[in-house]
Amino acid sequence: MKTLYLIRHAKSDWALITLADIDRPLNNRGYTDAHKMSALMQSKNILPDEIITSPAVRAISTALIFARSCNYYAERIKIHPTLYHSNTEQYLNTIALADNKANTLFLFAHNPVITDCANALLKNTIDEIPTCGIVGIRSNSDRWETFSENECELILFDFPKNH
Repeated sequence: MKTLYLIRHAKSDWALITLADIDRPLNNRGYTDAHKMSALMQSKNILPDEIITSPAVRAISTALIFARSCNYYAERIKIHPTLYHSNTEQYLNTIALADNKANTLFLFAHNPVITDCANALLKNTIDEIPTCGIVGIRSNSDRWETFSENECELILFDFPKNH
């Protein structure tokens, strides 16, 4: 059984309009929300075996906060360029390439594709994953390559405004 947590990056800072989109950092609320949601995951003993993130600064920063909270070594975080300015098929391909030794995968990325990916995997329809929102999806698959081919179930949908 494999469990995927799709995590939208926390709120980003738009103050420096000269920054390229990929370089935008988190704003204060983003840092607060990332710490809050990562602590929630840790308190539920939901810990990653593997973390994959978009190369955008805001996604990497969110992933690092979760990694620290979950005692996951930062140098083990995998950065996948295919999670930035891409599509659902590329997200599903990235998931399929995850290490099969990992049973719990945290994937940090962007809207609207992260919501589209969740909806592609689930029969439920999620209107939008808010910033720093988390969607937990479980599949009976024993390999990430076949994760999306098996029936998936929603096991968690949470976001900062719930707390």
